[in-house]
Amino acid sequence: MAFQPIIDVGRGLVFAHEALVRGMDGSGAASVLSFVDPDNRYAFDQQCRVHAIELAASLFPRKDIPHLSINFMPKAIYEPRACIRQTLETAKRTNFPLDRIIFEFKEVEKLDTAHLINILRSYREIGFKTAIDDFGAGHSGLNLLTRFQPDIVKLDMDLIRGIDLDPVKQVVVRRTLEMLKDLGITVVCEGVETAEEFTTLTELGVDLIQGYFVARPTFEGLSEVSSAIWRFLGNGKTDEDTAL
Repeated sequence: MAFQPIIDVGRGLVFAHEALVRGMDGSGAASVLSFVDPDNRYAFDQQCRVHAIELAASLFPRKDIPHLSINFMPKAIYEPRACIRQTLETAKRTNFPLDRIIFEFKEVEKLDTAHLINILRSYREIGFKTAIDDFGAGHSGLNLLTRFQPDIVKLDMDLIRGIDLDPVKQVVVRRTLEMLKDLGITVVCEGVETAEEFTTLTELGVDLIQGYFVARPTFEGLSEVSSAIWRFLGNGKTDEDTAL
């Protein structure tokens, strides 16, 4: 696993770290996922969850624990409460609080909506937070939101790329933020790579931001958010303050 932080620009702290699958040599997710098929999907999904929680429990600070965001495969889950047992056992064994775990799925994958909603509702009842990743790029989108409102929506990076130079994207993102706020959903803007994108998003009222401009993923460890980010936000944090 590698971890990449999501920062809360309003509060000047790390909101969460997303667990990103990597090969044993640090290779990217695509190289690993190319080996995943229907026969090993369930075991792979379970192994990723367990390792992410175990690693986070060993790396995260004991005080003011940030959230842990874990990507899951809805097609790997045949029955939510049966398939969550190993996750719950791992969280209990490592003393990792359930309410600090976010389960996110990618909207780009075509899914059985009824099955997906059953998973999300079950996870919420257990105490997890839920999130849609790559919102705006996939199949479910607005139709899913009419039937289930997750805790978090992560806007697709294609909406963010070059937003400082694109008035149309600014309008789309502004209206999307307003809609999600009305629904009580927290928004994360991911894929932020430049100071100009970062500035535009903060001016639009975005609080949670993820991307290379904030910090790159760190293999089997936590990334340090650049002190330049905190100075940019004007809260005067030092390198020591940001080292988690």
